[in-house]
Amino acid sequence: MTMSQNSEKQVTKPIGPLASFIFMSRWLQLPLYLGLILAQCVYVYHFWVELSDLIGAVLGNPDSLAHILDAVTVDGAPRPSKLTETTIMLVVLGLIDVVMISNLLIMVIVGGYETFVSRMNLEQHPDQPEWLSHVNATVLKVKLGTAIIGISSIHLLKTFINARAYDEKTLLAQTGIHLVFLISALAIAYSDRIMSMTANADRDTH
Repeated sequence: MTMSQNSEKQVTKPIGPLASFIFMSRWLQLPLYLGLILAQCVYVYHFWVELSDLIGAVLGNPDSLAHILDAVTVDGAPRPSKLTETTIMLVVLGLIDVVMISNLLIMVIVGGYETFVSRMNLEQHPDQPEWLSHVNATVLKVKLGTAIIGISSIHLLKTFINARAYDEKTLLAQTGIHLVFLISALAIAYSDRIMSMTANADRDTH
């Protein structure tokens, strides 16, 4: 019997009932991803509410202006009395924050489903994300780490813009947390590189 015949015999070997039941348990994650899709809908709604309030404030709507000023006011800091460049910047950063969290949700939903539940067979789809063609658990972790760093950067920038409203300990703590996120993402990426180099070395050996 040749090696190819042995491989074919191994591939066509039937799966036992217990193994099949355990493998089917991956579908228990489906409600979790559907829940994240609902969370995405909430973020879309929140984005449009904030954007409409910003536009209304620019056009002179007093209710929209009050909502915007309340949203950008930090506890313990004086409330702005009018729409300024800094206020607009803080609102826009909040909108960017929502978009980046939505991107993170998409990566978790699509990448997680593709990796842990079932193939989506998007190879021929014109809108298939570039990163999805080679996604695996490690790549997904690196992508998520990078997205979290971006979100943390937005929050840190908002804090620095309102630096007068925070004490030194809070500023140092947020900066330290951001650095921890950055180091963690670099460590995951470095570990992925080591594993890729090891796998390529093993492939060349064989």
